[in-house]
Amino acid sequence: MPRALISVSDKTGLIDFAHGLVRRGFELVSTGGTARTLQTAGLAVVGISDVTGFPEMMDGRVKTLHPLVHGGILARRSRSDDVAAAATHGITLIDVVVVNLYPFVKAASNPETTFEALIEEIDIGGPSLVRAAAKNFQDVLVVVSADDYAAVLEQLDRPTGPSRDFRFELARKALAHTAAYDTAIAAELANVTADQDGFRRAIHGGERVLSDPPDLSPQTVNLALRKIRDLRYGENPHQKATWYAEDPPSALGAAQVLQGKELSYTNLLDLDAAARIVLEFDEPAAAVIKHTNPCGAATGSTPADAYVRARDADALAAFGGIVGLNRAIDAATAQAIVSTFIEAVITPAVDEEARRILASKANMRVVVANLGQMTHDRGRELRSILGAVLMQSRDRVAEASQPWPSGELRVVTKRQPTAEEWRALRFAWRICAHVKSNTIIFTSADRTLAIGAGQMSRVDAAKVARMKADTIGPDALKGSVAASDAFFPFRDGLDVVADAGATAIVQPGGSVRDQDVIAAADERGLAMVFTGRRHFRH
Repeated sequence: MPRALISVSDKTGLIDFAHGLVRRGFELVSTGGTARTLQTAGLAVVGISDVTGFPEMMDGRVKTLHPLVHGGILARRSRSDDVAAAATHGITLIDVVVVNLYPFVKAASNPETTFEALIEEIDIGGPSLVRAAAKNFQDVLVVVSADDYAAVLEQLDRPTGPSRDFRFELARKALAHTAAYDTAIAAELANVTADQDGFRRAIHGGERVLSDPPDLSPQTVNLALRKIRDLRYGENPHQKATWYAEDPPSALGAAQVLQGKELSYTNLLDLDAAARIVLEFDEPAAAVIKHTNPCGAATGSTPADAYVRARDADALAAFGGIVGLNRAIDAATAQAIVSTFIEAVITPAVDEEARRILASKANMRVVVANLGQMTHDRGRELRSILGAVLMQSRDRVAEASQPWPSGELRVVTKRQPTAEEWRALRFAWRICAHVKSNTIIFTSADRTLAIGAGQMSRVDAAKVARMKADTIGPDALKGSVAASDAFFPFRDGLDVVADAGATAIVQPGGSVRDQDVIAAADERGLAMVFTGRRHFRH
């Protein structure tokens, strides 16, 4: 009689699968809670202790680590000496191993889980069973996912039994499963610090994060990435691309695509850029993105108001753009979105009436994601370069989270900003941090007016922004404020800003010619604020 060993923490679909094995003549061997679940369903089960002759002990730490178990898995049926050794020692062969591992990742994602409890979620016997079965895949089926239960039963029904290719695919999946599991453990334990009182997990904002602070330069960085899907192509049609998520998935790694054409690599980059901008605001906010830069961004009294204002900030560039919203899409917002051509939208939610309206644009991608998770993520960003990987802490515009004026912000000119200018400067500074450097932007208190992005010189960035504004009208920037993502090395850029009609500007400061730039601002009657913090984006 063939034998199946079953020991799973995730019992999804287990009963039906076990019944299917029994109908195909299998004897079931199981452990602990899994055995009880099977017995409750009326299935006959051989307990693991009956196989080994030893009780499960040490709170379940020791139960399957035994030659009578692993010998039954590892014995090669094509080797007469292996089969003879099994017979000599009373080892019954095991033909199917069904194992998924202790829920370490789930426990680690809960900030209430203590270090001691977390350690107990490190599975020992499970990975050993999986690796043994995967090693002997030509004789043993190894199953680590409930998604494969139906296929396993179908393969068992084949006249010649499961195919070699199917066995090998299960083995590859199983080894990837244990690799991801070990990686998750290593990554989580990298966040643990030891002190005289014991061990402490790094917890921040109700979520676990990479140790930042105290350390964002561990000797080893462990990543376990789960494939979400293949993408249409990369940045260009001749490039292949795939979308992956870390475990546990969050934000765009756990996004739901409600409708539309298949997402592309650049769609996802733009959706990310849109989400980053709108997450800067507590009030309803919207951004329209092209090539990871905002065409326009705005806040409003409602999501629809914010979106329309963001779109109309540069309606020509917004055509075919990517939209981000920090509020659920309602019917009014949906109507505004479908009134022009938009490639994709990211939002926390879409109500039912809005879904029907958005569906009228069948090709438009609508992506729902828990954007709040992006503010409590692992605190790190990874980027590949040729032959290496760079890691940095995430840039957060922390100084914008407090009312202005306050904190380390300094007014360096003779003229103080007015209350309305302060509001506008705070808005401009938040958007500026998300535009590719070098950048100069002009805004009102609640929407962008002109954006000069990604220029090689700061004065060119100011000129590009002014050129964009001139298409609207000669006075489009009159009474605006400006923001520069880094300091002005010379006064020429500031003069362009003043000539455009801005009355106040915010910048980090820190140039050796700061005094010349301050004098120029005083000469032109501008109020200028130094933040002491730069926000480049490459």
